[in-house]
Amino acid sequence: MPRPAQVSLEGIVQAARALIEQDGYEALTLARLAGALGIKAPSLYKHVADKTDLVRLVNLETYQALTSAMRAPDDGDLHAQLASVAARYRQYALAHPTLYTLAMDEAQPDPALLEALALPFQELFARQVAEAESLAALRGFWALVHGFAALEISARFRRGGSLDAAFESAVRAYLHGWGIGA
Repeated sequence: MPRPAQVSLEGIVQAARALIEQDGYEALTLARLAGALGIKAPSLYKHVADKTDLVRLVNLETYQALTSAMRAPDDGDLHAQLASVAARYRQYALAHPTLYTLAMDEAQPDPALLEALALPFQELFARQVAEAESLAALRGFWALVHGFAALEISARFRRGGSLDAAFESAVRAYLHGWGIGA
């Protein structure tokens, strides 16, 4: 008699991420996830308490992947580095729109995760602006980058033109307003 499939928490989260990206959050059920893993649904409860717990773990992974994707090499050019961080953020959001939207729309995101996501931005801004202003610069920049990505994902930009060029122009203008680069 064949042994039941062995699953790990990491495997469960990865399978849930794949199902969410493929079919959307609404289509994710523990029964469907168990079927995709080749196990019975009660076996999932050894690893996750319920769907809410599973989504929390999926969102944690999304935040970690987004934070990792934003890391840009420090070549000394602050404008280029901030523009690169912004571009990497947008690229990740566009490559994983369903996971990104789920993580950003979560009712109570973990404050530590949000801080980890924001710190790469704020540390870079603190190089140019006064410490007291770095939080304001960060908030505006994050609103620009997140807002642009969210609007792009939801297909709200309908007037034509290159969205890549528009994004780069908006980032350049924002940075210029803070006296960073060109």
